[in-house]
Amino acid sequence: MLQNVIKQIEYWIKTGEDDLNSAELLIDNKKTLHGLFFCHLSIEKAVKAHVARCTVEVPPKSHNLSYLLAKTDLELSEQDKDFCAILNIYQLEGRYPENFPSSPSYTLAVEYLQKTKTLLTWLKAKL
Repeated sequence: MLQNVIKQIEYWIKTGEDDLNSAELLIDNKKTLHGLFFCHLSIEKAVKAHVARCTVEVPPKSHNLSYLLAKTDLELSEQDKDFCAILNIYQLEGRYPENFPSSPSYTLAVEYLQKTKTLLTWLKAKL
């Protein structure tokens, strides 16, 4: 059982916000692949805040957003579910040579960054 759910939620949100700042810096500097890794991480951590809230347990050590979302009471739009599937491409497990994603255009990375900001804001508002 999680001792202090509020502290867990604060931790996940604070570090998720920090990761979003890192994503923005990386994408601004044309490091799109790494920036999108941090976009994924930002959303992963916000979702883990909801997992902690809903389960009163430490979230599982998974990076799969669909799996984590299934452990919450969140109801994402189809567009947000699709976006989470896109972000899953850029998680750490996608860094191995056999699964290495191609770098998106700078324009597309900026679009994904904006979507990440919007989704993170929505996730925080649901806490």
